[in-house]
Amino acid sequence: MATQFDDAWMKRDLFGYGPDRPDAKWPKGAKIAVNFVLNHEEGGERSVEDGDEHAETVLHEFGQLSAEPGKRDPATESQFDYGSRAAIWRIMRLFKKHDISITFYAVGRAFERNPAVAKYADENGHEVAAHCYKWKPYTGMSDAEEEEYIRKAVNAYKTTSPSGKVPVGWFYGRPSERSAPLVAKVYKELGHELLYWADTYADDLPYYTTMPGGKEGESLVMMPYSLDCNDFKFWQGQMGSDDAFAQHCIDAFTTIREEGLEGKSAYITVALHSRWIGRPGRFQALRRMVEHFSSFDDVWFATREQIARHWVETYPPKA
Repeated sequence: MATQFDDAWMKRDLFGYGPDRPDAKWPKGAKIAVNFVLNHEEGGERSVEDGDEHAETVLHEFGQLSAEPGKRDPATESQFDYGSRAAIWRIMRLFKKHDISITFYAVGRAFERNPAVAKYADENGHEVAAHCYKWKPYTGMSDAEEEEYIRKAVNAYKTTSPSGKVPVGWFYGRPSERSAPLVAKVYKELGHELLYWADTYADDLPYYTTMPGGKEGESLVMMPYSLDCNDFKFWQGQMGSDDAFAQHCIDAFTTIREEGLEGKSAYITVALHSRWIGRPGRFQALRRMVEHFSSFDDVWFATREQIARHWVETYPPKA
């Protein structure tokens, strides 16, 4: 039987900040905050080898596939392997060169299968946000099954990170309507901090909602995600070239920065996947973006946790 959860945290607000949105007041007078997110899913995708019902069918070079139940797909598996073996280090070298801290949307199972990535993220100032334990759809699961994945994810982060830190932010990508309440339930039980939720695309600034299962007046920071600036647009065929993707992200940067110069600063997220943007033929798009953004002295490169904590300090939640 499904657990009954209060859905107040999902209450829709179509007005938001309205025509006079607040200025984010980024540190050191920055006019825009830029958050790079690396979806680290390689090794945590659906795989018969790892106990899933069929192989992964999306976000690889073949386009949409129909998977045969119970059969492995070594060609697809090897594409995910490339992201974890080679591409991620190409990407990390670029961010290290420009001294940029990023957010890993890390699948717990992916960290277990390549703990060197977890170690690198922890020791080099990057944030690890939870992308749950497996990169798979969570709709249709029982509450007990999904909760077990959450607990496995928490354990994976604790055991693969040298510091043992548990993520304060979550992004599923394929959530159920019960995902946030279940995460909040597990975190409360284990004594971990749940600061923000990122499965939202509703704004250019953080905003608050009711903490699922929390005390009266307790809030959860909602951290919108710029889905249009996500390299999965290549797979969907919405970005036909690396130049088109780079220009789109640069245009998003330009719009938000210009609004910041007018006193309405906000942030953008550029979302990446190692097996996509880390391929040699697409990598130059990322390099062009990083070099363009870095050419301005009024940009704050920040992790999602840094942005969320700044927001709470600058605009505390109201009861």
